[in-house]
Parts: sequence; C-alpha cells; structure tokens
Amino acid sequence: MENNKPTTGKVALKYGIILGLIGIAFNLMLYFQDLHYQIDMSRIFLALGLGVVLTIIASILGILEFRKANNGFISFPEGLKIGVGATLISGLIGIIFGFVLAHVIDPDMTDKAIEYSTNMMLESGMDPEMVEKQIESQKDPNYVLQIAGGLIFNLFIGFVGTLIPALALKKSEPQY
Repeated sequence: MENNKPTTGKVALKYGIILGLIGIAFNLMLYFQDLHYQIDMSRIFLALGLGVVLTIIASILGILEFRKANNGFISFPEGLKIGVGATLISGLIGIIFGFVLAHVIDPDMTDKAIEYSTNMMLESGMDPEMVEKQIESQKDPNYVLQIAGGLIFNLFIGFVGTLIPALALKKSEPQY
C-alpha cells in the first residue's frame, strides 16, 4: 500500500511557479509600456501591495489544496511552509527574469534607470553635486547583496502574508 500523503513542497512549488509567472507577466507589461526602469514611490507601493495580496491569495489556495488532499487537516507549520516556500520559489523566478530583462531583453535598462533617477532628483530640487554622488553609487551595484536582499524581503513578505491564512485555516487531526 503506497502513501499518498501530500507534501508541502509540491504545493509550494506549484503556487511559487504561479506567483513567479504572474510577476513575469506584470514586469513584461511594464516593459512593453517602457515603464520597467522608472522607479518612484507610488509604483513601489503599488507593486508591494499587489505582491502582498497575491501572496495571501496563493497561500490561501495552497493551504486549501493541501488540506483537501490531506483529509481536511493541515497544521500551522505546514501552512507556513507552503506560503513561505511559494514566495521563495517566486522570488527565485523573479530574480532570474530580472537578470534576463536587464542583460538580454533590455541591456540599456540600467542606463535608462540612472537617467530617469537623475532627472527626477534634479526636478525635485536636489543639488547637482549630491545628484552626481547618488548616481555614482548606483553605477556599480553589488549583485550578490541585491539578490540576497531581494530574497530576504520576499521571504519576509511570504511569512507575513501567510501568518493569518495559516492560523485561520489550520485544522488539527483528532488525538484519539
């Protein structure tokens, strides 16, 4: 008799891939509108809010799928693993796509972003000397630090976005 117990890893992988593909679609939409290099606070908050909402939805769907396949039961740690695992997978997909976007699809993206940032800072009234210092610090990015920071941020969003669904949807097996 084989054991058909579902695994949190498979569910997290499925929903991580779905989240990653949604992120790619969102970034391609920005790319086709030539907005992918324009970073401002409203766009950051919009992307962050959308990411949190999508993480919560993916967590809920993943937890419900796992619970259904597990005879209606799921523990809090299992729910948390699904949500955080999904955001880890989607974060890795996003990093890979970001690299492809910046180095293959649009190799001039960094230059466009620097030019856009320069114009924004000058229009806001910053001293041109300060703008030049800011731009110099952006020209030679530390990719390892960016990747690590992105993954840690993604995991944090996954943890926070999964806490409530994992608590609300947990259902323990009876102890008899």
